[in-house]
Amino acid sequence: MDGTVAAVSSNGEYSFTKPNRGSITLLAGLGVEGDVHAGVTVKHRSRVARDPTRPNLRQVHLIHTELFAELSDAGFDVAPGQLGENITTSGIDLLALPVGTLLRIGGEAVVELTGLRNPCLQIENFQEGLLKQVVGRDEEGNVIRKAGIMSVVQAGGVVRPGDPITVQFPAEPYQPLEPV
Repeated sequence: MDGTVAAVSSNGEYSFTKPNRGSITLLAGLGVEGDVHAGVTVKHRSRVARDPTRPNLRQVHLIHTELFAELSDAGFDVAPGQLGENITTSGIDLLALPVGTLLRIGGEAVVELTGLRNPCLQIENFQEGLLKQVVGRDEEGNVIRKAGIMSVVQAGGVVRPGDPITVQFPAEPYQPLEPV
């Protein structure tokens, strides 16, 4: 289930989208260097408003390019970075990975998966109808979130488009990703 980095994005200001970059630098325990969401404690505005002392489990946001193809089939035009992710991946079923999975990216960087992104109204404001495409229900009525996963940086390093990503599963029993 290994894959590759399709794109990398960051933004030093609060904005829904993040411009693509030639590279980003991951900093252990912090996130993406220069990104508004980097830090030991929560940086997402809604979480800061609730409790600014909580640990930042959302240092690096990853989305799979396969989601963009699915959205395109539904009539939406979404490109890497436009949903606010830092790393766009290809070839990995991110949503199926368990909590604690390590992704080794490029030569040095390692992120540990903490949970699912909980899509918010900003997605709907970006493109009307898009929220229903990234949050739905399965046959049993369970909520399905498709807007990517969150992680923390275990080992820093430079990440570039084209870098390989190696998946390392945690010890069993696996815990499914839940919103963080």
